[in-house]
Amino acid sequence: MLRTFIAALGTETNTFSALPAGRETFEETMLFDGDATAHPPRLFSEPLHVWRRMTEQQQGSVHESIAAFAEPAGKVPQSVYESLRDRILDDLRRAMPVDVVLLSMHGAMVSTGCDDCEGDLLARVRALVGPEVVIGGELDLHCHLTRAMVEHADVLVTFKEYPHVDASARAEEVFRICRHVLESGQRPVTATFDCRMVSMWHTPEQPMRGFVERMQALEGRDGVLSVSFAHGFPWGDVADVGARMMVVMDGAQPDARERGEALAARLGRELFALREQTSRAMLTIDEALDRAVAAAKGPVVLADVADNAGGGAPGDSTFALRRVLERGIEGVASALYWDPVAVRLCREAGVGASLALRVGGKLGPASGDPLDLEVEVVSMVPELLQPFGGALQPAGAAVRVRTAGSVDLVLSSQRTQVFHPDVFRVLGIDVAAKRVLLVKSSQHFHAGFAPLAEEIYYVNGPGAIPRSFSDIRYTRRDGNYWPRAADPWSA
Repeated sequence: MLRTFIAALGTETNTFSALPAGRETFEETMLFDGDATAHPPRLFSEPLHVWRRMTEQQQGSVHESIAAFAEPAGKVPQSVYESLRDRILDDLRRAMPVDVVLLSMHGAMVSTGCDDCEGDLLARVRALVGPEVVIGGELDLHCHLTRAMVEHADVLVTFKEYPHVDASARAEEVFRICRHVLESGQRPVTATFDCRMVSMWHTPEQPMRGFVERMQALEGRDGVLSVSFAHGFPWGDVADVGARMMVVMDGAQPDARERGEALAARLGRELFALREQTSRAMLTIDEALDRAVAAAKGPVVLADVADNAGGGAPGDSTFALRRVLERGIEGVASALYWDPVAVRLCREAGVGASLALRVGGKLGPASGDPLDLEVEVVSMVPELLQPFGGALQPAGAAVRVRTAGSVDLVLSSQRTQVFHPDVFRVLGIDVAAKRVLLVKSSQHFHAGFAPLAEEIYYVNGPGAIPRSFSDIRYTRRDGNYWPRAADPWSA
C-alpha cells in the first residue's frame, strides 16, 4: 500500500523589501495545521488536495503535515522558518516509514539565516528518510533553482504557466513521475541550464505560448519525463537568481544525463534567442492613461506592476491613482489598496457614510504620499475571496469607496494582489461599465480579466518592484546576465 507524506512551505522573498514575512504573515495568508485538504484549496495547498486524491485512488494512506505560505515580503525571520521547517520534519519522523514525500514549495524563500530555504528543507528531509524514499516537489516558476534543491529531490516540477493557473496539473505531473520511480526502481536524472537572463515571461502570448507548448510536447518521449522553465524571481538577491531550464530524464535511458543536459541547453539557448520578443513593453502612468482615455470603448485594464503585493511590494502606492484624480478621468475602478486603517474607519462609519479618508502611501517612499479624499462608503464584505485557477485567494475585509470624482476604490485589510474581476463584482462594481480598471498586479490578473478587457497595458510607474532588471543591485551574483550584459555568452 502506498504511504504518502504531504506538506507545504513557502513564500516568495523580496530581499530588498523592508516588510518582514513573520509568523503573523503566515497565519494571515495560509497556515493549516495538518488539515489543509479539509479546506478549500489555496494556490500552494492545491497540490496537497491532488496528492491526497491520487494516493487514495490507489488505496494508499496519506500523512499530512502543515501547509504554510506567506504573502511575498522581505526575509523570513530565521526562528519562524526553523519552527515551520522543524514541524514538517517532526511530523515526517512520526509518519515513517513512508514511500514518497511530496512537498509544495515556492522555491524563492529566503530567511535571515538561509538563502536557500527549500534546499535546506529538502536536504534535511533526505537525511531523515534515506536514499530509498522518493522525494518530489512542486515549485513556483519564479523560483531560484539551486544545486541543493536538485541534489536532494528525485523529482522537481515548476508551474509552466504565468499566471499560475496550472497548480493542479503540475501536482499530477509530480505524482505520476514519483509513482513511475517507485514502480521502476530507477531514479530520474535532472539536468539544468543557466539561461543567463533576469526578466519576466508571460506565457499566454506568443512567442512564450509556443515555447511552453514545445516543452510539453517533449514530455513522455525519448525518456523525457518533465521539462520546466524556472523563470526565477528577479528581486531575490541570492547567488542563483535568474532563469534556468530543467529537464527530468528517465534514469533507465542510455546516456540520460548527457541527453538531458543537451536538451536543457538547447531549450535555454532557444529562449535566449527570443529575449527581445518576450520582453514586455511597459508604459509610464500618463502614457497608459492617455491610451485608456483614447480607447473607443472599455474596459481598458491597466496593471500597476511596480506595486504588486505578489512580488513583495506594499500594495498601497498612490502614484497612478493620484494621476487619475489630477486628470479628472471618470469611469475608473481600482484595486487593491492595502490599508487596514482606512478599512476599519469605513466599517465603523458604515455603508452610506461620507467621510474624509486618508488612503495609501503609508509604507515609505515606494508607496508615494497618502491621498486625502472625500469619499462615500458604498459597500463592504467581511471576507473577500478571489478565484484563481482552482483556488480561492483571501484578501481579508474589504470596502468599496467612491471619491468625489466618481472613482471607485477597493480597500483591503489583508495585503494581496488582484487576481480576478470578482475583486470588483462582489462589491457591486459593474466592470463592463467601467472605462478603466486599474489593478495592482503583474500578471496573475490576466486569466480573469483578459476575456472582458478591450485592451490591457502594463504600467511601470514608481514603486517597490519597478521593471528595470539591468538596474537591480545584486550583491550575490555577478552582472553577467541579460539585459545588464548584451551578450553574457561572450563574457
